[in-house]
Amino acid sequence: MKKEIGKRLGWFRRLGKGLRRTSTRLVDGISGVFTGKRPLDAASLQDIEETLIAADLGPQLAARLVQDLERYKFDKAVDGNEVREFLASEVAKILEPVAQTLPLAEHHPNVILVIGVNGSGKTTTIGKLAAQFKEDGKQVLMAAGDTFRAAAIEQLTVWSQRAGVAIITPMAGNNDAAGLAFDALTKAKMQKDDVLLIDTAGRLHNKTDLMAELQKIIRVLKKIDPQAPHQTILVLDATIGQNAVTQVETFKSIVSLTGLVVTKLDGTARGGVVVALAEKFRLPIYAIGVGETIDDLRPFEAKNFANSLMGLEEVED
Repeated sequence: MKKEIGKRLGWFRRLGKGLRRTSTRLVDGISGVFTGKRPLDAASLQDIEETLIAADLGPQLAARLVQDLERYKFDKAVDGNEVREFLASEVAKILEPVAQTLPLAEHHPNVILVIGVNGSGKTTTIGKLAAQFKEDGKQVLMAAGDTFRAAAIEQLTVWSQRAGVAIITPMAGNNDAAGLAFDALTKAKMQKDDVLLIDTAGRLHNKTDLMAELQKIIRVLKKIDPQAPHQTILVLDATIGQNAVTQVETFKSIVSLTGLVVTKLDGTARGGVVVALAEKFRLPIYAIGVGETIDDLRPFEAKNFANSLMGLEEVED
């Protein structure tokens, strides 16, 4: 029990540290509106709304949260801490339905197709997930399906060695990602692997080619297993802020997404985009990343994320 509590506190501290750029913007912005207690008036509400928009919660969601705050406390004396506590509570309500752990079915293998633009942290996320599945006693196979980028193949190979899991890579000069996915699933079924993680290309500058390639990968997987892929996860880079919303819309037009992973929260003051994504798409957020190590990719917890976002203390479940 003590070990588990220690792990939880350690993660909460990493989460708080990772979200510091965003929480500092929010804390400073809200605290700057109040000197001690003062009545919550129209001017202070406008300042709070602008602070929320600056943290990339998006204008519509920021307006809604401020309207809720107005109904709750308008003309009443409040301080910055009370406002942040109220906002954290409202943000947690938005996040709770999407804060889900990545499910594995009673199926061998669970095929997880991982998609996202180049530079989103997709390949690193696959490596971290593989290491975590291996630590949980799962037999894992990775497929380096981003066949056009030698760097992605090399990076995933390094992660396979680090995690101690097998990997399938393309032959030199062979860019057939669908063929690689077919071979990987064939091998994973033969080996009775628990999980098959498939990397993919992310060339959004040519959406037509990307659509064709992803759809072909899915078609060939279904030839072997009609239920595959069991998960199609989009990895998003939090540093792009509201552009993440556009990326979700683009990929949703190509494939059927089952969930999201949001990375690089430690490198941005725009962490509020996670709340905007939850509000708009209602897709499960399976994990968030706040650093480079394996332990810095963890399941998404709504209350603790909301509190860290607003610079508050850990929430006990």
